[in-house]
Amino acid sequence: MIAISSGIEIAEQELEWQFIRASGAGGQHVNKVSTAAQLIFDIRASSLPAFYKNRLLARADHRITPSGKIIIKCQQSRSQEFNRQQALLQFIELVQAAGVVAKKRYATKPSYGSQQKRLDSKKKRGSTKQLRQTKADS
Repeated sequence: MIAISSGIEIAEQELEWQFIRASGAGGQHVNKVSTAAQLIFDIRASSLPAFYKNRLLARADHRITPSGKIIIKCQQSRSQEFNRQQALLQFIELVQAAGVVAKKRYATKPSYGSQQKRLDSKKKRGSTKQLRQTKADS
């Protein structure tokens, strides 16, 4: 079981792993070992709560496909185990971020001081405008 956050766990069987050769520049002496780890997770078929599923499916992220799968590829190191751990960390962070709900902000009444400041600046702008107008008229 992989703990995502308090009370939410995912079974190891829900994660599909593929180890592929890292893409990128190479030459004659390229290491032919499959080092890049690719994690595939089906959101719709998972045991996640409906709230997390809906938030993940609605999220705009390049790692989430339109068919509802999360695909995370990690090729930071030549070690398969390290790349696997990094992909798993990225997956956990993605699911945790989907569970965070933005704080609702309520409209507040402006303070007396800010209202006075606003009125003063309005009066000042009005008086300078009048001065310009009288100078232009004369």
